[in-house]
Amino acid sequence: MSLELLNDLFLDFLRSERGLSGNTLEAYSSDLRDWLDFLAKAGIDEPEEIAPDRVREHLLALHQRGLSHRSQARHLAAIRGLHRFLLRERHCKRDPTEDIETPRLRRKLPVFLTVVEVEQLLAAPDDRKPAGERDRAMLEVLYATGLRVSELCSLSADDVNLRDGYLIARGKGSKERIVPLGDYAVAWVKRWLEQGREAMRKGRPSRALFIGPRGTAITRQGVWKIVRRCALAAGIRKALSPHKLRHSFATHLLERGADLRAVQAMLGHADISTTQIYTHVDRARVRAVYDKAHPRA
Repeated sequence: MSLELLNDLFLDFLRSERGLSGNTLEAYSSDLRDWLDFLAKAGIDEPEEIAPDRVREHLLALHQRGLSHRSQARHLAAIRGLHRFLLRERHCKRDPTEDIETPRLRRKLPVFLTVVEVEQLLAAPDDRKPAGERDRAMLEVLYATGLRVSELCSLSADDVNLRDGYLIARGKGSKERIVPLGDYAVAWVKRWLEQGREAMRKGRPSRALFIGPRGTAITRQGVWKIVRRCALAAGIRKALSPHKLRHSFATHLLERGADLRAVQAMLGHADISTTQIYTHVDRARVRAVYDKAHPRA
């Protein structure tokens, strides 16, 4: 069977068995397309013909194209996943990625807002208009829950329990988790549902919690534009994105003594090492204060 067909089988497996999101599948498909094109230029169309050196040559080619270590590591993860699948399904007898080391990544400390900057951002929307009510409610939810932007966009009105103060988020792999919703977020979501959303919906049926002018669910791009517009109106000079509110949510919780495992659960991280990056942020700030204030620093 050709590599093209085997690659299609792998993507079908990821879609049906692993339940990966559309965005993750698209990334896998794109990275594997690069890999298959590289092999095709070398005249290779059978898994058994692929030697480890071919994988190294491909990674070198990605580096020469200017891709970062992180992007190279992502490509390798997709290639490794494909060949492990082929080995497990007995389409080949060896995995050419077995002895290939993943490019070392330098973890960047996440950029986050101060509490004052968050307050300025939340106050930026003009809540006298339906769209402003939506924007305020949306920003309050992002900061109160640390949701990913894709999770926010997929929320339905039924996913929010205003009486008990929580919402149901659907994260990577369609995994559900319950995230508390603070009093401010509850109040603004309630106002949006009772006033702005009804005015914007104009009688059109919609299950989405946050909608656009046409009554359909707001898009990721729409949320990005709103966050950036509100940041500009608030006078915040940092390059802001919805994910920065997620970073701010986690950082502020841990700074105030929240349990790391609880923050991990709220963020929907499968591995606690992903959450621990926020403790590094706190240490970095402690070090900065020490260096500035201590006489012998």
